[in-house]
Amino acid sequence: MADKSIKILFKFYSDLLEQEMEESIWANLVDADLGYYQIDSIPFYVTGLATDDIVSAEYDHEEEMLTYRGIIKPSGNSTIWVVVLNELTDVNEIREIFEELDCISDAFTDRYFAMEVKAETNYHVIKDRLNQLKSGEIADYIEACLSATHQY
Repeated sequence: MADKSIKILFKFYSDLLEQEMEESIWANLVDADLGYYQIDSIPFYVTGLATDDIVSAEYDHEEEMLTYRGIIKPSGNSTIWVVVLNELTDVNEIREIFEELDCISDAFTDRYFAMEVKAETNYHVIKDRLNQLKSGEIADYIEACLSATHQY
């Protein structure tokens, strides 16, 4: 799948921001004939989507790019959005905590990042750490896409 990365446009209404939104997300071609792609970047705003999910997309002439049509197969991964509340805390310090727990992340700002939790990762450990940060008023989080394997 090397050299098959492409951006897919996701258009949606954000209940959180109470407005229409767009986000372009990297994906890798899985099947050109069917229009199937595997998500390759962590969503910052799209809910219900995680890395490695297989989605369908079609070229939209109005948008002049591939546009999301639906999820074909969830990966089992989860997406968590984290906002740093404490001004004295560096976002990268928080990201490193989760990196040590095998969760990669992408920072969007110096106060906000999106994190991937792989299907095989024990989410209890991640959730406990998130709740510690929340109760300490250091950070807060949203489970933007919580896979069936991580629900309890």
